[in-house]
Amino acid sequence: MENLFNSVYKNRKVLITGHTGFKGSWLCLLLNKLGADVYGYALEPPTRPSLFQEAKVAELITSEIGDIRDLDHLSRFVHQVRPEIVIHMAAQPLVRESYKIPVDTYAINVMGTVNLLEACRLTPGIKVIVNVTTDKCYENREWHWGYRENEAMGGYDPYSNSKGCSELVTSAYRNSYFNPAKYADHGVALASARAGNVIGGGDWAVDRLIPDFIRSIVNGEIIKIRSPYAIRPWQHVLEPLTGYLTLTAKLFAEGSKFAEGWNFGPEDKDAKNVEWITSTLCKFWGDNAGYEIDTTPQPHEANYLKLDCSKAKAELGWYPKWDIETTLKSIVEWNKAYLNKEDIRKITEKQIEQYIETPFH
Repeated sequence: MENLFNSVYKNRKVLITGHTGFKGSWLCLLLNKLGADVYGYALEPPTRPSLFQEAKVAELITSEIGDIRDLDHLSRFVHQVRPEIVIHMAAQPLVRESYKIPVDTYAINVMGTVNLLEACRLTPGIKVIVNVTTDKCYENREWHWGYRENEAMGGYDPYSNSKGCSELVTSAYRNSYFNPAKYADHGVALASARAGNVIGGGDWAVDRLIPDFIRSIVNGEIIKIRSPYAIRPWQHVLEPLTGYLTLTAKLFAEGSKFAEGWNFGPEDKDAKNVEWITSTLCKFWGDNAGYEIDTTPQPHEANYLKLDCSKAKAELGWYPKWDIETTLKSIVEWNKAYLNKEDIRKITEKQIEQYIETPFH
């Protein structure tokens, strides 16, 4: 595995914000496998239980508990670490939660990005920064084709809009301080990465389809699903994470050539609606698992979202590996292992190995 990404991560200092979250914990474990020297800055894990705690991720990295809104604390830590690579994932990540706490959502997702980029601007030695946003950063027109990287930013709800704003902040910092035309002067490559609905073992967030499904199973309840016909670009969490690392490796090796926005999503055939995902999970889980449709009024969420990932395929050589059925089976396997009290780090690392060994389609 050390040869993956041309061994660029081996013994390299990598700073991850949001490392205690679901995606952040998977990324820490993946980078640890690649031999990186991993540092994290984030609040305490957002859920209990959490993958961060269950897989004992803190034993493998240097973890700093802090708020991305605290510029002084963040700046001190970034300057202390002096990383070569920074991957920014700290966020308020939930659409429905953003309706309840819009001010916090903007403070974390917009000013948090400003703080991180400012801390990096004032710290020497950083070579690559990747800001992770979302497919929801685009102005959603309910198109039946995927959004490309040059589409307009937008966002209906506070979460989606805050991520569009985060993209604009990234663009402004790139133009003003990390301009590709002046790369020889500053030596920093700044890009953004936009991914769809990531799923996988170890996600206990509220108001997410897969965690809600698992909770219902554990409690012996029938899962209630909202927006059954809403289509999402579902993908295993390892898909975009390997996309981010592929992008980062290219930025590290070739500098400003790749310093722009990138989409990382599933193949079109894997963009399924909520009811299909739920019924397939029920089939794979067995034990008479079932669901019903929640007909109560819900806050607005986009009905149709797909990403066009042609650029990442053509220019980065990145492709999705696991189709949606393989992904859902891996989630069932992971959660049954958790319920059987198996070693969570081992099952997570096993799935990382299985993913890495899977050839591209």
